[in-house]
Amino acid sequence: MQDVPTGPPNPWLSWTWVTNHAADLQAALGQHVSITLEALAIALVASFPLALVARRFRRTEAPILAVAGVLYTIPALALIAALVPWLGLTTWPVVMALAIYALLVLIRNIVVGLDDVPDEVVDAARGMGFGNGRILLRVELPLALPAIMAGIRVATVSTIGLLTIGGYLGVGGFGNLINEGLQLTVGRAQVVTASLCCVALALVADIGLLGLQRLLTPWVRRRRAEVPV
Repeated sequence: MQDVPTGPPNPWLSWTWVTNHAADLQAALGQHVSITLEALAIALVASFPLALVARRFRRTEAPILAVAGVLYTIPALALIAALVPWLGLTTWPVVMALAIYALLVLIRNIVVGLDDVPDEVVDAARGMGFGNGRILLRVELPLALPAIMAGIRVATVSTIGLLTIGGYLGVGGFGNLINEGLQLTVGRAQVVTASLCCVALALVADIGLLGLQRLLTPWVRRRRAEVPV
C-alpha cells in the first residue's frame, strides 16, 4: 500500500496564498524597489567621477577597474557582514554592498561609451569653441548614452537579484519572504511566489530602462533605419 500523505498541503504554487498575502507582497515590492534605487543612485554618483578619472588619466584605468573587480568577487554575505560594524544593523550595509557590486559594470560601460565617441565629433565641437566641460555634457555623454544605459540595465537587474540576500538580515524586500518561507515546513508557495515576483520586477525594470534608452536616444533608431538592408 502507498503511504497516504499527512499534514497540511504544501504546494509549489498557490493562488490562495497570493490572495491571502497580497499586502505582504505589496510591502515587499515597495521595499525591494526602494533599496534598489538607493543602491543604484549611490553607485551612479560614485562611478561617474571614477570613470572620468580613468578616462582622463589612462594609467589609473586598470587599477580602478581592478579594485572594482576585486570588490565584485567578495561574497555578498561576507561584504555585508564587514559593513555592519560601520553602518549598524540597518538596511545600509545591504545598500552599500549592492552599490559596490554595481560599480564595475557602470565604470566599465561609462568608459567604453565615452571612448566610442568619434574623435572628429569632439574636434568639431572644440573648433566651435566648446570647452572640455561643455564637450563632456553636450557632446560626449549624449553620444555615450546607449552604452551607459546598457550598463545601468545590467546593474539594475543584478541588484534586484542580489538584494534577496538581504533577507538573511531581514532588511525587507522579497528576500525576507524567501528566507521566511525556507524556514517553514509549508513554505513552498511563499518561496516560489516571492522568487517569481523578483524575476518579474527585474524584467519590468529592464524593459522600462530599454524604453527610456530608446526615448533618450532617438538618433540611434534613425541611424539604424537609414542603414540599407
